Amino acid sequence: MDFTNKNVVITGGTTGIGFATAKAFISAGANVWITGRTAANLQKAAAEINSPKLFTVVSDTSKFEDISILEKAIAETGNKLDVLFLNAGIATFEPIEKVTEANFDAQFNTNVKGHFFTLQKLLPYLTDGAAVIFTSSTVATATNLGASVYSATKGALNKIAQIAANELAGRRIRVNIVSPGPILTPGLEGAVTEEAKAYLASATALQRIGDPDEIARTVLFLSSGDASFITGTEIVVDGGYLNYALK
Repeated sequence: MDFTNKNVVITGGTTGIGFATAKAFISAGANVWITGRTAANLQKAAAEINSPKLFTVVSDTSKFEDISILEKAIAETGNKLDVLFLNAGIATFEPIEKVTEANFDAQFNTNVKGHFFTLQKLLPYLTDGAAVIFTSSTVATATNLGASVYSATKGALNKIAQIAANELAGRRIRVNIVSPGPILTPGLEGAVTEEAKAYLASATALQRIGDPDEIARTVLFLSSGDASFITGTEIVVDGGYLNYALK
């Protein structure tokens, strides 16, 4: 897929799926802006990608004022955006009885409010015919123990994306959702034990955990002309996890 001179914004682009997707877009010729919460994380990502087509913006998606920083950075380029990949996300897994208000708010602020207002703020900079992709998760469909708040954020995100697809159709802006299953990212590494990772692998039909590059390729497809008649839909990339649970 050719994205030569296309302009792409990826929130949460310093590690995992966002980082893999940034590399994939740059390899396909795009100019890519990634956000991260700290300059150090962005510098590390930039050093690894090592491309003049990569631009970094310190912006915490959970904070409204930081979303404005991203908006200003894009406005100052004078460019229109061809792809907006709303990917930043956090997760805390705990039973309902142990959920704190701080953990509840942190997940909703990053996973829902952040994406909603990033889309709102960047709408004027999206070219007609642009692609918007939300990173959701299979947890929006599954009923995993200890995932009540995280699952709720992804369920809310899916509905926002579906409505955005209808509202933006007049500008030919396609809005879609990619829902990964278990993917070997730093976020997963930090959130679950080795025993839990082995269980997650065994819970998929393909008997393994996915790779961030596999999600990146899906995002590039949804952003490309090959997906020109796809909008308002969810692509599940989970190694058969949801279906395998029904066996």
